[in-house]
Amino acid sequence: MRKTLIIIIAMAAAIVAVAIYFFYDPSQPGTWFPRCTFLTLTGYKCAGCGSQRAIHALLHGDVTSALHYNAALLVALPLVAAYGIAEWKREAWPRFYLAINRPWVLISILVGIIAWWIGRNIVDI
Repeated sequence: MRKTLIIIIAMAAAIVAVAIYFFYDPSQPGTWFPRCTFLTLTGYKCAGCGSQRAIHALLHGDVTSALHYNAALLVALPLVAAYGIAEWKREAWPRFYLAINRPWVLISILVGIIAWWIGRNIVDI
């Protein structure tokens, strides 16, 4: 029962977030969306910079703009979904859960994030 309630609350929060990002464009001046602290302090993009604009673009079917804003987000979304499903079905699919939570998988994801973070500042992606 508790797990079901948590899932319902998480889904409701996701629906609200999707609605906000659909109706409000984070790239418009004067919006109340938070700015990246790392970018503000250093002038360099973090691994997540552009994600808010990319989500807005994806919700409007503009994949090209989403790729321009943050290409890593398009890779991360299926990964986040896979990890969410693995956690949700942890008891029903224990092998799947264990497979994607192996240390080498998690380290590979971390290395990919760091490579993206560095690469997008070197190449100005």
